[in-house]
Amino acid sequence: MKTPLYYQMSEYDCGTVTLLNAIKYLFPREVIPPDVIKAITTYSLDTYNPDGEVGKHGTSKAAMNFIAEWLNHNGPIKGLPIHGSYYAGERVHLEDKSEIVDAIQKGGVAIFRLNYGGEHYVLATKADTTNQYLYLFDPYLDEDLKYTDGIVLLDGFPYAYNRKVPFRFFEEEDYSKVYALGKKENREAIVYSVRD
Repeated sequence: MKTPLYYQMSEYDCGTVTLLNAIKYLFPREVIPPDVIKAITTYSLDTYNPDGEVGKHGTSKAAMNFIAEWLNHNGPIKGLPIHGSYYAGERVHLEDKSEIVDAIQKGGVAIFRLNYGGEHYVLATKADTTNQYLYLFDPYLDEDLKYTDGIVLLDGFPYAYNRKVPFRFFEEEDYSKVYALGKKENREAIVYSVRD
């Protein structure tokens, strides 16, 4: 049995929640080992804010990469057949021949680091290349987003996505814009899939 994806509990845990949502999307709860949940919650929320408070600057790129490697090694040992691939720089795009879009269309998911009033993580679960949309589960509940032209808030899909966002938002290099991936050299994404 799969369970609905869920939203952030704080202003800082988008990385943690998005990682857990990726696992929940790909696997039924009966096969998700507690060790995987513990590792994600232990290794994420690793940054410090300017006042030295841990976790209050979210989850670092290094932690996201480390968790992907941890899952690649330990997931299968613990009975979770998962594989994560870390993408950085110019490999992170949605244009023609995008490895990331291809992986999503083959049943995988992608976690993107992008702008949403600061660095933020979201989960892409579906790609529509014909109409140029990514379907996301964004863990940040924000009713004001419904007034952003082009973005569609979706209800009724709690196991998969809550937003439909045009590719053009992600390809924006101006990192001040909503859902912008920013300059190509600074982009980051992780693709997770079920191992055969």
